[in-house]
Amino acid sequence: MKISSLKDLEKIANKIKKDILPGDNLFLYGEIGVGKTTFSRLLINGLEKDYNLQQSEVPSPTFNIVFEYEINNMVIKHYDLYRIQKKEDIINLGIFANKDKDITLIEWPELLEIMPNDRINLYFEYSKNMESRKLTIKGSGRFKDYDFEK
Repeated sequence: MKISSLKDLEKIANKIKKDILPGDNLFLYGEIGVGKTTFSRLLINGLEKDYNLQQSEVPSPTFNIVFEYEINNMVIKHYDLYRIQKKEDIINLGIFANKDKDITLIEWPELLEIMPNDRINLYFEYSKNMESRKLTIKGSGRFKDYDFEK
């Protein structure tokens, strides 16, 4: 699906935010600048808006590696694994320590060796001429037959 405009990406974030629950995972794949953090911001801000909370800035966690957002009775953990050098360093992060209580967003999840079952994989891509972007979404676990385009 095309995500060349912010409105396109916001529609997708609004659809997904209605169906995610604590214990769910969103893995965001794609090059730098293709829209992973923007998607995360739209999703988190959309949930904050739904609960009448002040909207967070939602910066890229590239240098901090993780930012947490408490929304109602759930915690969203937004990770960026871009700077992780070794797979062993992921163990120290404890990404899935509260796997049943947190919603986990992970940019650059390629380093993960163990993938949780209930997840949404979002593949962000530039067109060949870099003038447009597209998003392919694939689910597993409870999202296996989920229609992301409705």
